[in-house]
Amino acid sequence: MTERIVNPDYVAEPEKMNVKKGLDGAVIDTTSISKVTPDTSSLVYRGYPVQELAENCKFEEVAYLLYNGELPTKAQLAEFEKTERGYREITKANLEVIRMLPKKCHPMDSIRTGVSFLGCEDTRIWDKTSNLDKAMMMLSKIPTMVAADYRFKKGLDFIPPNPNLSFAENFFHMCFGKVPDAKVVRAFDVSLTLYAEHSFNASTFTTRVVTSTESDIYSATVAGIGALKGPLHGGANEQVMHMMIEIADPAKAEQWMKDALAQKRKVMGFGHRVYRYGDSRVPTMKKYAQVMADVTGEQKWMKMYDALEKTMVAAKKIHPNLDFPAGPAYYMMGFEIDFFTPIFVMARTTGWSAHVIEQANNNRIIRPLSEYIGAPERHVKPMSER
Repeated sequence: MTERIVNPDYVAEPEKMNVKKGLDGAVIDTTSISKVTPDTSSLVYRGYPVQELAENCKFEEVAYLLYNGELPTKAQLAEFEKTERGYREITKANLEVIRMLPKKCHPMDSIRTGVSFLGCEDTRIWDKTSNLDKAMMMLSKIPTMVAADYRFKKGLDFIPPNPNLSFAENFFHMCFGKVPDAKVVRAFDVSLTLYAEHSFNASTFTTRVVTSTESDIYSATVAGIGALKGPLHGGANEQVMHMMIEIADPAKAEQWMKDALAQKRKVMGFGHRVYRYGDSRVPTMKKYAQVMADVTGEQKWMKMYDALEKTMVAAKKIHPNLDFPAGPAYYMMGFEIDFFTPIFVMARTTGWSAHVIEQANNNRIIRPLSEYIGAPERHVKPMSER
């Protein structure tokens, strides 16, 4: 009797599939990088609670952790920082590509293009063993690209990176030509840690899908940037600040929220697919947003924050997510609103790269099924009969 050969990727179609719209609740793989526990509103990177990392480590340490699985020793951190600082410069060609982009294009389009060009410049044949070095290059060079675009869109000259400054300090230097108060730098550094990684979110899953086809890490990152640009994902921090500017007066915030809910408007910065009782990153980011309010004297944004949060929680029991405090914090740091999401990219490239490496090391192409709801099978009639 001939043995029947079964395609391992074939799944017999039942009469009615259990469709998980948006992959809601679907577990598609394993990971050792991060974990969200909805019932306790907790997030860990490699086992460490994110709030502890934010309070006790600088961003470079967290990047090392995500790439290597353990926090660095003093010597390992020094070597990591030496490599990161040594890779910060971008080529004249890449700089010129960014300069030539339309001034009105969104900064996320600029950084997407810059990373794509960086991939074109890296002539190494695709090899998963070189992914960590490529990840380091993107970690170092993406802030330079973002800052260059920031300057060019304002008609200002490019400021080269300074290898004597930390990751966070250097970004302020490249954008503004100076390093602000240490409290401001610290608030920014904390935000990078909080944004660095978040399990199988939309953009991270996108990078893993691209990697699963054995495409390169630059293509995966460009795809991740595209996913992060959307207002339902990374772009929410921008929308939060536009909302606050629209409200303008903290005294009007409560009624604005009530009206928005009555009109069933989408209120950005609230709710999360995974967290049930609030985003674990919010208390830390809110603390440092308040630090920014204290440094700048712009207390109205935090008063507005409290009024909006109180009204939403009372009415819907929906809590803020990380984008809600991050938006006003970045605004008080002096960044233009449309650069909030590129800053997110600067942080999240660490998480994306860690997932690209993990996917490549134990790969199977990601290819889900779908339930067809279109027309039943039919046959083409000749033109004369149509």
